[in-house]
Amino acid sequence: MHAVRVDCFEKMSRLDMSFFDDKQTGEVMSILSSDTENLESFLDNALSNSVRLGAMLFGIGVVLFLQNVYLAVVTLLVAPVMVAFTRWFMKRAEPLYAARRSAVGKLNTRLENAISGVELTKTTASEDYETERVRGSSKRLFDDTMAMLRLSYFYRPGMELLAGVSFTLTFLVGGYWLFVGPPPGASGQLGAGTLVTFLFLSQRFATPLAEVSNIIDQYENALASSERVFGLMDIPVHVTDDSDAVTLDSVEGRVEYDDVHFAYNGSETVIDGVSFVAEPGETVALVGPTGAGKSTLLKLVLRMYDVSDGAVRVDGHDLRDVEMASLRSHVGYVGQETFLFDGTIADNIRYGDFDASDAAVREAAKAAEAHEFITDLADGYDTRVGERGVKLSGGQRQRVAIARVVLQNPAILVLDEATSAVDTETEYLIQKSLDALSADRTTFAIAHRLSTVKDADETLVLEDGRVTERGTHTDLLERDGLYADLWSVQAGDLDSLPETFRERVATSDDD
Repeated sequence: MHAVRVDCFEKMSRLDMSFFDDKQTGEVMSILSSDTENLESFLDNALSNSVRLGAMLFGIGVVLFLQNVYLAVVTLLVAPVMVAFTRWFMKRAEPLYAARRSAVGKLNTRLENAISGVELTKTTASEDYETERVRGSSKRLFDDTMAMLRLSYFYRPGMELLAGVSFTLTFLVGGYWLFVGPPPGASGQLGAGTLVTFLFLSQRFATPLAEVSNIIDQYENALASSERVFGLMDIPVHVTDDSDAVTLDSVEGRVEYDDVHFAYNGSETVIDGVSFVAEPGETVALVGPTGAGKSTLLKLVLRMYDVSDGAVRVDGHDLRDVEMASLRSHVGYVGQETFLFDGTIADNIRYGDFDASDAAVREAAKAAEAHEFITDLADGYDTRVGERGVKLSGGQRQRVAIARVVLQNPAILVLDEATSAVDTETEYLIQKSLDALSADRTTFAIAHRLSTVKDADETLVLEDGRVTERGTHTDLLERDGLYADLWSVQAGDLDSLPETFRERVATSDDD
């Protein structure tokens, strides 16, 4: 169970990001926990019982045939019927067990979502609604389990009935032979001792046959679990290292996007023909409406996904030819949604650089404007942050994440709304630190607050996965396009906007 669980997690951790885009957390958790437990239970109990019962049946059968071949055939007459009945049960049970395993995964997902979102549930007074959703998922599991049990409750007594028929036939035929004489097709005399032996052993024979139902039950449950486990292990990984992948020992920081196209799993194109070059030490800002493809574009430089067409290069190396671990060691990433592991603040800052000294951790925290709030906490850097960092505010989590990247000291920096969860004063302090951090390294910054990126060396405006405008802040304002419109909106100068844009603002909350 330990080996299967660890192997599954290792495989899962190496799967493409597209797997996690499609899979629900609870479903994956059920594979790593309950499915592996089902396999262990089968191998530990059912398999050993199968060996024991098989030995008993074989031994009893040999003894019966040595005692009396005719009566042994009578005793085993129902065996083919039991085999056929078992095959029928297995055929009917397989989809029911598969449905039950799927229902377990869906229930786990529902519970995980409900617990993670308890704050939203409470603030919207939706406890009853969420309880009903959990009730619905639990009811589906209940129905699938009952369907499985109904079939099992038919199969098990059926096997016991057939075992009883075997004993009854032995009793009737043997009794007739003992008191009347040989039945048709038989010859010779049957002694009382032989009949008693047959009756005794037929009971011993019937009991193992009845226990087969329990083994089949465990087998089908393990089969459904094994299909999910092996299904996970068989998922192909597309974003992998080539056998001759280049190791990046050092990076200058020149990043080139060459006619890049990208679509998720063959779906609609998200990035459509994007080309630009970021020289070492330059800052490139990406702005545009939500859903334009900004975050996806920058995740390509981390090789979270491979491009569908075109190429992304670092220092002239196509990323598909580069060892991923070495690439990612030179790229620091701060995303919109900051994730912290349950552990201490110090552990989270040194995550990825696990051997960093306490002094290095503190210096990184100072650079991220996090040291002050950390030292104000009762346990300082040893404060546990809770699951997903729930014990810290959004701004505090963001600063811890930035400190983590500062400690990494990457050649390429990717900031995806890195100051989105902080107040104006903290944003100003962090922005100063980020400016210092990005001074001598290639930096990509996604920002909805244009004021945070107006000093970028180049700004790209994305719409529907395409670069529609590019240039410096001044150039884009003079061009009077979408960037200028967005700047006017944030500056509060709605009168200077084109009439069509003002109409959109007036009529659409989303716009």
